[in-house]
Amino acid sequence: MTSSTNGAQKAKQRRRSLRKEKRRVLFARLVLFLKLGAAGTVLILLLLIGSLLYLRAQSLPVASISQTSQMLDIHGNVIDTFHAGENRRSVKLEDISPYAVQATLAIEDRRFYDHLGFDFRGMARAMLVNLENLSKKQGASTLTQQLARNLYLTHERTWSRKIKEAAYTAQLEMSYSKDEILTMYMNQIYYGHGAYGIEAAASTYFGKPASKLTLAESAMLAGVPKGPKYYSPYMNMKNAKDRQLTILNVMVEEGVITRKEADEAYNEILSFQPLSAGNQEGFAPYFRDYIRTVAVDKLGIDEHLLNEGGIRIHTTLDSAAQKAAEEAIAAGFPDDSEQQAALIAIDPRTGYIKAMVGGRDYRTNQYNRVFAKTRQPGSSFKPFVYLTALESGMTPLHTYRSEPTTFTYDEGRQTYEPSNHNDKYAEEDIDMRRALASSDNIYAVHTIMAVGPDKVIETARRLGINSPMDPVPSLALGTFPVSPFEMASAFGAFANSGKHIDPIAITRIEDKNGRILYDAVPEETQVVEPEHAYVLTSLMESVFKPGGTAARVSADIKRPVAGKTGTTASDAWLVGYTPELVTAVWVGYDKGRTITTAEAHRAAPIFAAFTEKALETVPPKMFPVPEGVVTVYVDPATGKLAGDSCPDKRLETFIAGTEPTELCDEHTDEAGSEDSAAEVPAKEKHHSWWSDLKRWWNG
Repeated sequence: MTSSTNGAQKAKQRRRSLRKEKRRVLFARLVLFLKLGAAGTVLILLLLIGSLLYLRAQSLPVASISQTSQMLDIHGNVIDTFHAGENRRSVKLEDISPYAVQATLAIEDRRFYDHLGFDFRGMARAMLVNLENLSKKQGASTLTQQLARNLYLTHERTWSRKIKEAAYTAQLEMSYSKDEILTMYMNQIYYGHGAYGIEAAASTYFGKPASKLTLAESAMLAGVPKGPKYYSPYMNMKNAKDRQLTILNVMVEEGVITRKEADEAYNEILSFQPLSAGNQEGFAPYFRDYIRTVAVDKLGIDEHLLNEGGIRIHTTLDSAAQKAAEEAIAAGFPDDSEQQAALIAIDPRTGYIKAMVGGRDYRTNQYNRVFAKTRQPGSSFKPFVYLTALESGMTPLHTYRSEPTTFTYDEGRQTYEPSNHNDKYAEEDIDMRRALASSDNIYAVHTIMAVGPDKVIETARRLGINSPMDPVPSLALGTFPVSPFEMASAFGAFANSGKHIDPIAITRIEDKNGRILYDAVPEETQVVEPEHAYVLTSLMESVFKPGGTAARVSADIKRPVAGKTGTTASDAWLVGYTPELVTAVWVGYDKGRTITTAEAHRAAPIFAAFTEKALETVPPKMFPVPEGVVTVYVDPATGKLAGDSCPDKRLETFIAGTEPTELCDEHTDEAGSEDSAAEVPAKEKHHSWWSDLKRWWNG
């Protein structure tokens, strides 16, 4: 009994000892596990910290983000953009409507300012929603993750891409502030139809800058990036409106706007830009092409920078003048006409190109006829002949007989027989003013033979005409091709008191940070004496007066204007100017087809309509009268000073010292008016009040 009791007690003790040993072993294992867990946690933390430090020390990959470059008119308005497939223009966060920012955050990343690049709460919520629906209906990518993906990665769904995305997300959060990340995102995201970034989207959809977006417009745009083809109002208005409503409701939930504001925004009728507008030729297409050529070929701007560098090109184009030019040409031809046209307008005081139209339809033909050196200027070239004559000492009273004439040149080896238009001749002596106004060819050839064709070429070169010319009598009639660009540039010196300024199309180019890449410096050269330029201008004013070749449009121009028409078998011109604007208009056919009289008469109305419209806000101004010019009344029949009895007095302008001094006596009456007229010097009697009036007018 005793032995069995002792055995039971020993067995009981052994069981207690085993249990105690098990507890000790379990405790030891637990301690070991905790130690290993703590060590593992520390190791993970160290690895995480090390990884973050490593990522912090690494540079982010270079993100090649193209930005749309802009072309601006003289008033700073955007008239065109340059881009290579992507329409993009970066702006600062403060230049984006707060509504656009709030709408984007509401629908894309509500907790953007609260997380460190990864929204774990959002991930959990998305997982629950997806589990409930047994599909992947919700994503949980933050704005930072989306930005990392758009900047540095493709959109392939692989683990390696996800790991890289996480790393770049962490780097972005460590390298930039939240506002900087948001700014990059707003400028990077794709809004469909080629528009990258909120600024391009605002312009594409609503024709306004991002800073001017309303709540309704912002909510509409914020919904597009999720699926541009699905949520674009151009593609599916119902989907777009549903998405807009969702965003407005989220904004209400977040307390960003009130329910009333949301309802008003949803019910607002939005005005969308025509989607095709951004795909057409744009405003001033010929000028735009010219700007590209000047920027790249002349100024050395890299074409990649032009297309993707976000530069701003400030031009001289006046949008109002350009519109007037395009309208004048459009209205100048019947719809079924195949005749072409070109127009260039320059401010002679600055050299600024204010308008340029290189053809009637850019979409069908991009050839810019403003620079065509294949068209004969005809009689519009004659002012260079008459300027040379004035500089050689001739006066407006110099006469030649207007009749069929055979001219001999090349030391008698060759002859030239010009003719007047429709074989009409005065059959009497005419002076320079009458010859220029009526475009008498015989007088012009007489003049070039007197001064020498070589001298005329020198004059043309001095004024900027660089096209090839030969020293032959026919040069006087504009038989050698010259571009409208050259003609407008040269005539600018006549309008600018003899000072020539090379035409300027670009005033300044800035990079995306506002740094000046190019700044134009106009070069002004006195190529003609002011008094010679003024006398020639005075002569060319007669072209628009009765008897002049442009008299038919004189009633349409309500300001002093000078110029010269020109007509050949296949070309018609009017090159003219006011003190503020010189314009060359050409009409004809590209292949030199013969033009009819009616077709030749289209240049002058285009010039008149454009000039008056382009200057409608500019008060009329007389041409400034320089020192060294006198104006006296003359008798055209005799070329002498007009007496009181002369029936056809004409006010004529001369370079001081070349005016007539002898008083006409052919019309003296029996009362002896000759003596009374001679009592007061003619220069004092007739010149002073006119000159004083002009000087007073010009202030």
